[in-house]
Amino acid sequence: MNEAFLQYIWQHSLLEGDLRTLDGQEVQIVRSGTINLNAGPDFLNAQVTIGGIAWVGNIELHVRSTDWNRHGHSNDRQYDNVILHAVYTYDGDIDRTADKPQVPTLVLKDYIPAHVMAHYEVLMNPPKSTEIPCGHWLKQMPTPLVNSWLERLAVERIEKKTEVVGRLLDDSQNSWADCCYWLIAHYFGGKVNAFAFEMTAKATPLTVLAKIKDDPMRVEALLFGQAGMLDGDFDDDYPRQLQTEYRYMRKAWQLTPVNGWWWKFFRLRPSGFPTLRLSQFASLVSGAHSLFSEFLAADNARQLARYFQLEASEYWRTHYRFDKPSPHPHSVQTGDDMAENIIVNAWVPLLFRYGVQHGDQKLQERAYDLLCQMPAEHNNIVKRWKTLGIAAENAAQSQALVQLYNNYCSERNCLRCHMGSRVLRIIDTI
Repeated sequence: MNEAFLQYIWQHSLLEGDLRTLDGQEVQIVRSGTINLNAGPDFLNAQVTIGGIAWVGNIELHVRSTDWNRHGHSNDRQYDNVILHAVYTYDGDIDRTADKPQVPTLVLKDYIPAHVMAHYEVLMNPPKSTEIPCGHWLKQMPTPLVNSWLERLAVERIEKKTEVVGRLLDDSQNSWADCCYWLIAHYFGGKVNAFAFEMTAKATPLTVLAKIKDDPMRVEALLFGQAGMLDGDFDDDYPRQLQTEYRYMRKAWQLTPVNGWWWKFFRLRPSGFPTLRLSQFASLVSGAHSLFSEFLAADNARQLARYFQLEASEYWRTHYRFDKPSPHPHSVQTGDDMAENIIVNAWVPLLFRYGVQHGDQKLQERAYDLLCQMPAEHNNIVKRWKTLGIAAENAAQSQALVQLYNNYCSERNCLRCHMGSRVLRIIDTI
């Protein structure tokens, strides 16, 4: 039992029966009041009738009645206007001074419906066989409720991801072009090399890339050099050529590379090696006049995806690392999953944040619409929901299901979830 549950019960008027205080006075709740998220009583400006007398004031809730004393409310003037003390169990009177009469006490335990209590216990302590607390009741959820909640969760997840955008904007002194460039680089690295990719992009200014973007080989030399991958001696002509070009550019523009040991190859598929990814990223940078401006002009996901149909340079058809030929030639083209990953995780939050910062609702809506145009992601969380009858139809819904699982189900925030809230109102046997 906790106060959050009691607040939920009070806020949503889920008590049943003829309410009476400890001393037998009839209680009628005319207005529950407004929940207080700051210091002070739990609900403000409530209206209740106690023993036939109408009262307007504040409501304080506790699991035990003596929590009032433990919390020091008797000496806190914020609690002088409390008109009702609603508690789960009574274990003693509250401390009051001579000029402050006892506050009427309502014991909630006697009036919480049995099915509400039983369902709440299951939500907080679900069977070990399920990771979704409300899984037992999902088939009873109205489709409109589920869809509207998923839509809200998708936006909530976008808003959460914009925190990274905010960090990069601060780092770039509010340059949207740099922020876009760094964020895309971050997701080019995948989970393993995201940090190294982002730091390489930060160490390689767009102003420098703009001077050589018409020469793909020099762009590649610059990125590999700034990534710290051109140190040492090489046998193959190609890395030696890159090294020569980079040494000239590094000296001319006074550049400082990142640490080469940041890059990780272990347990990665060869197609995901950072060497191939850097070459593909060089292709993206070379082919775009301005990544941010061109992406901003794209109306739909299909147009955006074309930017990520990239190929690494010819050398990488027969290599995965410098001086180490592969047994057979292989594809060096990016897959659809990379385009989808970058659009969903990088561009959508960036576009949404840009819309918020410029007060442009249409850009915010476009960001959400892009998710609706993308196919649903396939991951373990989305699969769990599918086995319970909720299948994601697009990336907006798959992102919503991830948000729901990570921020509500796993954290047992069922009282804040529309589906968990619905469960408490379902009258059935478990």
